[in-house]
Amino acid sequence: MSVYDKIYGRVKRIPDGKVATYGQIAELTGKCSARQVGYAMAALPHDTRVPWHRVINSQGRISLRSGSEGHQLQQILLEAEGIVFSQDGRINLAKYRWADT
Repeated sequence: MSVYDKIYGRVKRIPDGKVATYGQIAELTGKCSARQVGYAMAALPHDTRVPWHRVINSQGRISLRSGSEGHQLQQILLEAEGIVFSQDGRINLAKYRWADT
């Protein structure tokens, strides 16, 4: 199993209405970095079933360029799951961060 497959397996476990950080997924996967998790998310095909939109940065923000189509799509998908963004575009990690149990 490749590192990307392990990353995707972890991301598939994030439930609706929760998020995980790139670093969190890297730590849970082992032997990879947060940056590598980002590369794995970017490598997904458009028709993927992996919930890529639930992976955000450690500041509680979407990492895609603000205002870009991808950023807007990720925010729409997260809001559709009940995740609320603050006025400055952050997600409350204390409330919405997934605890892999």
